[in-house]
Amino acid sequence: MPAIRYKVNLTDEEKRQLETFIHQGQSAARSQTRARILLKAASGLQDKDIIQALDVSASMVAKTRQRCVEEGPEAALKERPRPGQAPTLTDKQAAHLIAIACSDAPEGHDHWTLRLLADQVVVVDYAASCSYELIRRLLPTGHK
Repeated sequence: MPAIRYKVNLTDEEKRQLETFIHQGQSAARSQTRARILLKAASGLQDKDIIQALDVSASMVAKTRQRCVEEGPEAALKERPRPGQAPTLTDKQAAHLIAIACSDAPEGHDHWTLRLLADQVVVVDYAASCSYELIRRLLPTGHK
């Protein structure tokens, strides 16, 4: 193991906050693991000991240390946004579209089809375009 590049120094108050965070048990498991990493790092444990004690990867320990030193303990606990394309519809827009699918079909149609719903996304100006496949994934199973 290489020498520790980022030394975690926590105040007594920060340590108490992390302990409380862990013992409340209402946060994501990954965030709690990061809190445990910070507490062990602040107590002077080497990365290899932290890895063994918590059964985590070396990169998780290194990244958690780095984020704590550079951005603070709060930032080290949180997930960073994942790369990739942003969702086409917001949750509110998706709920509205599901409500439309449950309503009466447009004139001249027996029921809402995936293509009609995809067209409706454009009509209500939620997106410039929408595929029927996105609608299929959005709707509960059993919709035609």
